[in-house]
Amino acid sequence: MNIRFFVPGIPQTAGSKKAFRHRYTKKIIVKDDNEKGAAWRHTVQWEAKREMAKGIEIFKGPLAVTFTFMLPRPKGHFDKYGRVKKSAPIYPVVRPDALKLSRAAEDALTGICWNDDSQIVIERLIKEYSDGTAAAGCLVFIQKMES
Repeated sequence: MNIRFFVPGIPQTAGSKKAFRHRYTKKIIVKDDNEKGAAWRHTVQWEAKREMAKGIEIFKGPLAVTFTFMLPRPKGHFDKYGRVKKSAPIYPVVRPDALKLSRAAEDALTGICWNDDSQIVIERLIKEYSDGTAAAGCLVFIQKMES
């Protein structure tokens, strides 16, 4: 069984974890320092739930996962006519790195597509610029492996 779905939006990392003690309850609270990360993870979860609602059960056993992160090009990559300049780089060799983007997506999919991200035995990460025909976002492909 395989599933494939697209998550629209600008891919985000979870960010570094910050822990602090709540002023009144004295409980330890852990938060991600990337405020946009939570909204991105909710979008990933929403799209995954929509796909899984088609009668797909949570994956058990080993998985192969491909995340294709499509980032928007900076405005400086375009000429005054809206075309990509010849001098613009082909690949986004900029932050955030693909591994940090994948960690946020993996965490978002835990409990929806799989029980634990330790089930991923093969992972392919692709980071590219979205072009005029493709929106920014993340294409997720999950494949169940033989156990």
